[in-house]
Amino acid sequence: MNPIVIVGSGMAGYTLAREFRKAAPETPLLIITADDAVNYAKPTLSNALVGNKLPAQIGLGDAAKMSDTLKATILAHTTVTAIDATAHTLTLNTADGSSTQAYSKLILAVGASPIRLPIAGDGAADVHVVNSLIDYRQFRENLSLKTDKRVLLIGAGLIGCEFANDLKATGHEVTVVDLAPRPLGRLLPSDTAAAFQAGLEGIGIQFALGTTVQSIDRVGNDYQVTLANGQTLIVDIVLSAIGLRPNLELAQATGIDTSRGVVVNQTLETNLADIYAIGDCAEVNGHLLPYVMPIMQQARALAKTLAGDTTPVHYPAMPVAVKTPAAPLTVLPAPVDVAVTWETETLEDGMLAKAVDADGVLRGFVLLGATAGKQRLTLTKLVPDLMSLPA
Repeated sequence: MNPIVIVGSGMAGYTLAREFRKAAPETPLLIITADDAVNYAKPTLSNALVGNKLPAQIGLGDAAKMSDTLKATILAHTTVTAIDATAHTLTLNTADGSSTQAYSKLILAVGASPIRLPIAGDGAADVHVVNSLIDYRQFRENLSLKTDKRVLLIGAGLIGCEFANDLKATGHEVTVVDLAPRPLGRLLPSDTAAAFQAGLEGIGIQFALGTTVQSIDRVGNDYQVTLANGQTLIVDIVLSAIGLRPNLELAQATGIDTSRGVVVNQTLETNLADIYAIGDCAEVNGHLLPYVMPIMQQARALAKTLAGDTTPVHYPAMPVAVKTPAAPLTVLPAPVDVAVTWETETLEDGMLAKAVDADGVLRGFVLLGATAGKQRLTLTKLVPDLMSLPA
């Protein structure tokens, strides 16, 4: 019997493997990954400094341990270069050469890659991104070599703000640059975004908004960063967190339908038989959600489907907790295809903003501060499912 093959050992790949083993303890399972296959919780990267965690302490298990735990074969440092959907085979490439691997069902858990700005200057190649534990090791290693601790963060989105809070709380000077007029501009109404920004500024985080990085030049051991508005900064290290783009190349080369992500239906199957997608690369019925809870929902459903019990994925209302203790925040984004009006209430220690549709139905919310945060469960129950189970 050919194995079920998962391509990718990130949170989506390993979570699916764990859930699948609950349903099918003995079915042959193969995990193929281009990296070292170390298991770790990706959300912990953006607050590991304040938690006093070294990169070596973040890993939860190496390839050997995960292979034993999951009763799976794991091929690390192995790239899938081609899929033959008709023959149900993969072409693999390693340092030792190429080989062919058969599969019964194939799951693409190939994730997403950081978007990089086109930046001029001889220091542009030194900009860090943190999208994996390997990236994070390199960032922390370079950070430890710096004495002045001046960090420039490109991107005032969710991950950028989390890193900014973590770095500032551990004694670094932090400046955040973003083209938007406010941090988290895509998720928050303007008045709530302003209050969130004030919370981060209150601990000393500086913002350069409405502009972008034009060039980065090496000046001795430092970098001179020139912004589009003419401002210049001298910093020790630059970290970019401007978002992710799903990895679509393998799917596209195979003839799998793609849009913003790998297009899948509610059972996470692509347009090609026996090929599925999960995680940051998967666009499920038009929804592309790079958060933890959607991955968990996908993994539980797909594990049952792979074990023979076809189960559509269900998206209830899934709030996202932003790890910014200086301005505690929970966000439930309203569906992108629903017109909403924001109703905002100012509280003693924050704000509560509700996104209400034309029928008066609550479709999303923003909770800033401890008082507002206490309403998370109550409000979540009022929001309709983002994606209901088929009737």
